[in-house]
Amino acid sequence: MSARMLPVPDGLDGMRVDAGLAKMLGLSRTAVAELAASGDVLLDGRPAGKSDRLAAGGLLEVTLPEPAQAVQVVAEPVEGMRVLHSDDDIAIIDKPVGVAVHPSPGWTGPTVVGGLAAAGLRISTSGAAERQGVVHRLDAGTTGVMVVAKSEHAYTVLKRAFKERTVDKGYHALVQGHPDPTRGTIDAPIDRHPRHDYKFAVVAGGRPSVTHYEVTEAFRAASLTAIKLETGRTHQIRVHFSALKHPCVGDLTYGADPVLARRLALSRQWLHARSLGFAHPADGRWVEFTSEYPDDLASALEILRAES
Repeated sequence: MSARMLPVPDGLDGMRVDAGLAKMLGLSRTAVAELAASGDVLLDGRPAGKSDRLAAGGLLEVTLPEPAQAVQVVAEPVEGMRVLHSDDDIAIIDKPVGVAVHPSPGWTGPTVVGGLAAAGLRISTSGAAERQGVVHRLDAGTTGVMVVAKSEHAYTVLKRAFKERTVDKGYHALVQGHPDPTRGTIDAPIDRHPRHDYKFAVVAGGRPSVTHYEVTEAFRAASLTAIKLETGRTHQIRVHFSALKHPCVGDLTYGADPVLARRLALSRQWLHARSLGFAHPADGRWVEFTSEYPDDLASALEILRAES
């Protein structure tokens, strides 16, 4: 166990203990609530409950458990995962559904880095042990094209490119209803959901998040939409379209209609990383890669087209 002393800054005055301490420590509110429930959070020397309010200038004393042992990469073949391109610096992956990019606590399914290890593909050793070579991520339930760094130089260059937003990230999403206007930009900050720690939401004071979209095909109950991401927040497309009341079809976590999802035989969000373009880290030439729709997403479109 380790103890930390944290003065409460002015910016957190009046905030709940769980929300404020989560921001200060980079933990989830659930984790902070568990610490408070076990008596490991003191506010000015007295045990603090998760819903107590912070006061600027107060002193928080937090007893933290020792960090868990690092998650290990397990070399395991991944069914359906394809390497679209590989050279000395990069590997371009077509990620199937149900596959996480790298191991994490609580995830027991297949991973991209585990699949690459099983295939004998060497990747960069930069980054945390469980996500070496990873320069961006896709949700486990999102399919499509992504890049992994194979050389240390490529890792550095690509991490900077994603940070500086010089990567062209193109997605296709089937969203419920008909967005109006049919072409536009969603500029709304995103942060952890205030009540449900497992998802995200548009939140005042969240991280700046910008999504550009254009409807390319309209059906009775849904619209196929081409999307360009200016930023790359976790669940960004799903959160932004849910906030517009046009959630991704099949995305029950963010308010999609379960009846429509069943009719289209979808067990996950209709969201696909369609294209990825960037300056190649070796020589700066522009390269672009695309991924075709997997069977479940293509089948859902066929059903909608047959009904139109």
